[in-house]
Formats: sequence, structure tokens, C-alpha cells
Amino acid sequence: MNARLQDAIYAAGWRVVRGMPEPIARRQFDAIADVAWLRHGRSVQRLESNLRRVLGPRASTAEVRRTTHLGMRSYLRYWCEIFQMPRIPTAELVARMDPEDEPRMRDAVATGRGMILALPHSGNWDHAGAWLAGIGVPFTTVAERLEPASLFDRFVAFRESLGMEVIPLTGGERPPYDVLAERLRSGGVLCLLSDRDLTATGVDVDFFGATARMPAGPAALAHDTGAVLLPTTIHYPSRHRVAIRFHPQVEVPADGDRASRIRRMTQHVADAFAGAIAEHPQDWHMLQRIWVDDLDPDRLAPSAVTV
Repeated sequence: MNARLQDAIYAAGWRVVRGMPEPIARRQFDAIADVAWLRHGRSVQRLESNLRRVLGPRASTAEVRRTTHLGMRSYLRYWCEIFQMPRIPTAELVARMDPEDEPRMRDAVATGRGMILALPHSGNWDHAGAWLAGIGVPFTTVAERLEPASLFDRFVAFRESLGMEVIPLTGGERPPYDVLAERLRSGGVLCLLSDRDLTATGVDVDFFGATARMPAGPAALAHDTGAVLLPTTIHYPSRHRVAIRFHPQVEVPADGDRASRIRRMTQHVADAFAGAIAEHPQDWHMLQRIWVDDLDPDRLAPSAVTV
């Protein structure tokens, strides 16, 4: 899609969908999801392939297709909510969230060591961010640059309006790792999407019985700064609720060199993600490749922890 056209579509979404009554907007986005699922285009095929791994070899074709249909509805629900969130009061966004094991997060903040919430692309992570800021836990996140620049600026402005500090993955005045480490050492909080990184800095992990590549950054930052690392997952328990779960802290192993410790910590994060995704597969919005054997091996750089 032409980048300027894409920007115009997103701009129209925030302008038009924001003003719709919520039930009407939801029905329209459900219809878009249904049409996309029926057309079975490339993105839907990729989601279906990913969910087939999650559901396992015993899942029937009908079950995989049904879960993919629900997955597309969940994914379009995310976008509907994104476009409507600017008009929803913070108090209402907070009230719609169902936290599980919240004391783990509160205790981590209270240590003053800094905290990293590592999240997969599930449920509505932007709503979770608005909830976190709304209950008095400000945080920093990273955004990948989009083209055109106006689209990137639009997303940054949206997330900053929810109370997040957003730093660019590339093109900033300082390397993002340095900025994030600085925030943690001052007792700050990070929220980092952490279930896909196909670059050479990613870590190979076992994920639903096959090798996937995930970011080294969350584990490396926890290892280097002493911050608390909490895998955090989100799903939709009902039509009007969002649930967030804080998993047990990932500890730094006592033995091994830095690279091996970071790999083991990242595996623990992947295991927490896998358990939650298996419980709510339809809410994992992964429409891209994540497993190494789904990729052209000639284009995939060998994994090496260099962060």
C-alpha cells in the first residue's frame, strides 16, 4: 500500500471512527474482519499458519479456521479500540481493565530498581498502557519508525496522549538501549513488545516446539541494570473487558556468561508468553512470520546477543 494512502487511512480512522457510537463501530470492524477472513489473503494465511502451531498437530482444519476467524475479529477489535480511545476518559479505560496478579507489578515498582514489562502482541497493549499510566505508573516504550514520517508522528502523538513516553527505535539523538537503561537506573518503568525480532540481535527460543526469534533487549536490560523483568500478557475476556496478567519475575541466572544468561532469561519470557497464548490463542495478533523455519535461511542472520 502507498505510504501516503496508508497515512490517510489511519487519519480517517481517528477522525471518523472516533466519533461513532461504540456498538456501530464494533459491528463495522467485525464485518471487515469477516470479509478479510473469507478472502483468506496473505496476512490471514500467516495468522492461520501461526495459530496452527499454537493449537498443535491434533487440531482439525475446522478448529484452526474457526480460531483464525476469531483472531481476525480480535485483531480488528484492537484497531477499532485504537481509533476510539482518544475520546474515552482515562477513568473509563481504567475501569474496563481486569488486572491479575497486580501485586507483582506493584511490588516491582516499590523496589525502586526499575521494572520491565515484556509483552506479546496480544489483546490491546495500548489500552494496557493507558491503564498503567492511569493508575499512576508512568512508563517509557519504544516505537518503530513508520513511513511516511507523518504516520509515525501520528502514532507517537496518540501514545503520548495516553501518558506514555515514546522513544524511536532508530533515528533518535541517542541509542535507544542507552536511554532505556538510563530510565531503569532512575527507577523508571518500561513496556516493550517482545515476541518478534528476526534480526541478528534476536535470541533463538523454543516456542510451541519450534525455534522462534525474540528480542534480547528486555532480558539484557534487566541483566545489565538490575531491573525487575515481568512477562505480561493481555487478552479479551469479554466484549467490553480487557484483562492483563503479570507473570512471575524472570530472575538473572547465577551461572554462565552474559550471553547465555540473557538467552535463558529470554526463554523464560517466551515460556510465559506461550502459556498465556495457548489459553487465549484468538487474541494473539501475530500476522507476520516469527518461526525461523518459516523464513528463507539465506536471508536470516545467525542469532548473536550483541545488545
